[in-house]
Amino acid sequence: MALESPAVRTIFVGLMLLGFACSDDKPRQPEPPPPPPPVDPWDGTYTPLVDPTDWEDPGEYAPCTATVARGTTFDCDSPALFDVSKCDTASLATLDPQGIYMVDLRNQDAYPDFVSVRVPRGGGAGTMDERPLTRQELTGRFHFTSRFELANAQRQVALLGCQVSRPGYVTGCYARCTNGKVGGTGTFEAARMTWGRGEAESSGGLRLLSETFVTPGQPVDVYVDGHHAYVVSVPWGSRRPGGLTVFDIRDRARPVLTKKISLPGDSYWNAAWTRGDALYVASKDTGVLVFDITERANPTFVRNVPGGPPLNVHTLFVEGDRLYAVSPGPSAHGETLLFDISRPLEPTLLNRIVVSDTTSYLPSAHDSFAYQDRLYVNHFSSGYVVFDVKDAMNPKELGAYTFASDNSTSMSHAGAVGTFGGRTIAFEGGEYQGTHLRVLDVTDPTNIPLIGRYKLRNQTSIHNMVLKDKRLYIAYYHEGLRVLDVSIPPQPKQIAHFNTFREDDPERTDNLLEGAIGIRVPGDGHVYVVDTARGLLIFNEP
Repeated sequence: MALESPAVRTIFVGLMLLGFACSDDKPRQPEPPPPPPPVDPWDGTYTPLVDPTDWEDPGEYAPCTATVARGTTFDCDSPALFDVSKCDTASLATLDPQGIYMVDLRNQDAYPDFVSVRVPRGGGAGTMDERPLTRQELTGRFHFTSRFELANAQRQVALLGCQVSRPGYVTGCYARCTNGKVGGTGTFEAARMTWGRGEAESSGGLRLLSETFVTPGQPVDVYVDGHHAYVVSVPWGSRRPGGLTVFDIRDRARPVLTKKISLPGDSYWNAAWTRGDALYVASKDTGVLVFDITERANPTFVRNVPGGPPLNVHTLFVEGDRLYAVSPGPSAHGETLLFDISRPLEPTLLNRIVVSDTTSYLPSAHDSFAYQDRLYVNHFSSGYVVFDVKDAMNPKELGAYTFASDNSTSMSHAGAVGTFGGRTIAFEGGEYQGTHLRVLDVTDPTNIPLIGRYKLRNQTSIHNMVLKDKRLYIAYYHEGLRVLDVSIPPQPKQIAHFNTFREDDPERTDNLLEGAIGIRVPGDGHVYVVDTARGLLIFNEP
């Protein structure tokens, strides 16, 4: 057919081209390849380490000695109790006239002991182990004594400085006396609780977004659920009961208090967790308290479980439809209660898990972590114990990491577990002097090797930790918040920190268990820390 005009020819060609464009014969672009799987920086190999235990005997700390033998009647408050003639006592003139010191004691028989001392700014009345000092000299000397009464005895502790061994550290001699007679004696190293190693306040991009004081008791833990933070507290002596404090945290720079709760005769609350519309609180007196948080800002008490006789629940862990409540007592060796929480407001007790070792000096359950059908329980001196809990009605003890120590200081206190390099790796932290972070390969619970360590000052210890991806966040008491890169577990590496502990904070004491104590990293871009004196601290997630 002849095309009758240029216009018709143009339309015809356009239709031809349009037909070609719609044809199934058009070449298709290849699909982009899927992204490669993330590369694990660790191949799972390591060299097992020998565990030196928590407290490693340093030998005599100072060249001073006690001048009298044990059992001798002597005035423990007298400087003549010690011979410091071989000491550099002139170096003591460099000390500040105030400070908080954690004091590592080494008995002459080479076992550990511990006290702490606080002299407030301006030279006010100081304390030793939170008891009043009867002698207090921190100007040109380091001489402290404290006296306290027991049911059938009067005890004294005396410290006399020998020399400043390095900035922030004092060594010297000590004695414990009972009813006017000298008992144990030895040497000590006192570390002042300023920021260690000349550190700045923070590193690694950690920024403090807000600080909110908590009025009920002494705050110890926090749990974050969406836009609300639930802070629990233990009593502050006889002055303030503990309880629960709720904050609206939509604006992380300005948390808003929405409610405070305590119950008559029941306010030692140490841990919190949520599941659905239920908030669980660990009570020292009545087990697990259950609150309805349908209104997140306004918890309503529902019940306590399991009910019955008084029960001390210290820590909590929730995984799926299970709640693990760890109880140090009144059971003789502690136990872990396992609840079904498929109906969150109506927990049902399924079982009580106990450790088989009852020979350790303090075989008390303290904390737990559930991961892949296993429960990892921190059992103080009995060690880090692993249970198979796939069958809730028939839990099985699989093995334990125990401490080869005869000095009774190792204390398994907290932990977190994850998978690295195809292996199951646990991060276990201790409490009290010399304790630190252990990295353990728990793939085979019958053979758990130590593969890494992280330790700061001998006089400080860890309270709690959170593992998020390849980072470990630690509430490290006097050392504040520590963030470790654990992508290569045998080589934990600090990448950020924030020193929360300050000597002059109101209500700061000389207690060994002071500073950063509770921590949560819920994945909302923030880190939530509870400091015993400062309250709720909110940081950006570095």
